[in-house]
Amino acid sequence: MDFDDTPEEAEFRAEARAWLAQNVEPRSNDCVLDLDARFVRARRFLAAKAARGYAAITWPKEFGGLGGTEIQDIIFLQEQAKVDIPTMHGSDFFSVGINLCGTTILKCGTDEQRQRFLPRILHAEEIWCQLFSEPSGGSDLAAVRTRAVRDGEDWVITGQKVWTTYGQYSDLGLCLARTDPAVPKHRGLTMFIVAMRSPGVAVRPIRQMSDESEFNEVFLDNVRVSDRFRIGAVNDGWKVALTTLGQERSTAATLTFIEWQHILKIARQAKINDQPAIEDGRIREKVAECWLNTFGVRLMAYRSQPRAPAERYRGRRSPGPKSSLRAKASARPLRRWTCWANEGSLTAAELGDFWKPVEEGWYWAPAFRIAGGTDEILRNILAERVLGLPPDIRLDRDIPFNKINT
Repeated sequence: MDFDDTPEEAEFRAEARAWLAQNVEPRSNDCVLDLDARFVRARRFLAAKAARGYAAITWPKEFGGLGGTEIQDIIFLQEQAKVDIPTMHGSDFFSVGINLCGTTILKCGTDEQRQRFLPRILHAEEIWCQLFSEPSGGSDLAAVRTRAVRDGEDWVITGQKVWTTYGQYSDLGLCLARTDPAVPKHRGLTMFIVAMRSPGVAVRPIRQMSDESEFNEVFLDNVRVSDRFRIGAVNDGWKVALTTLGQERSTAATLTFIEWQHILKIARQAKINDQPAIEDGRIREKVAECWLNTFGVRLMAYRSQPRAPAERYRGRRSPGPKSSLRAKASARPLRRWTCWANEGSLTAAELGDFWKPVEEGWYWAPAFRIAGGTDEILRNILAERVLGLPPDIRLDRDIPFNKINT
């Protein structure tokens, strides 16, 4: 594959680099900003990106995107990785809305839904969350118990969700609910858009090790949702959910473009015996390991792009099962670096001002083994759908859901 920019791509790269230089606020103060302050800053940054079309480069212009290509999207991520932007505590406030919910609506929603929701998502006018995981479901998303019952032109939804990222800030959420318990579990699900301020919705933040509350429990008690806010056909929600999950796994891999730069900066500026930490052999070994892993994920991202020149600008393709490999690999650099740094190779004194970001990264690292599917789920997807190995023996796939739980 040719890694060199075409003249058009080089021009786009230069434009993106110049825009970032003028519009990025350094994230070095993240360690002293609380969650609410970071939210305000992240919203300001997204609004600026949306005004230029960079918030969703591959989205059509009619919905607020740039109408660009997947290659341009990768170029922007590469340039964004070179500047000191907020990542884990910044763009994630809105990445659920743009990359997961917005893209799902773009691909699976109605024209009315696209016109109503997409521009507001991009301009940070409405915040979204993802109402998927449940306390009793574990890693089996198809086992959701939240029920949606038809009542005229509305649906009445009752149930509980958990690990809802930034649910306390969200205006709307994608909710996967069971609409037919008498059929096998994958066939009786439907996707809805739930207004998070509706009567019957209660959000309870979960206090984490970091003493912050990015995650939440969400309780749905007879919440009424118009059928106009249903995404996809009734009982076809599993197909819609796969679209969302594919985007989540693909998006997770883009973090490596950004976090690598931050890891390198820490290694260069932290001190060991009054010398830059990067001069220590142990540090160089770990930094090299992170770089190699990041480079591998980058090659996977390139490999997933259309190869023929005429196909490079189609855009809006759904990520395939190979995105599971990228998601699994992308979690390694941050997890390994932060765990290693916190286990004594670098002390708080040596890290200085970088101790707080590293500590927060250590708290967050385990989450990347769960988001978009646990390690075990991703391994199964790779084994069955990429390598063609025999699938796991599943006794519950063809049994009606209400028979499994009796």
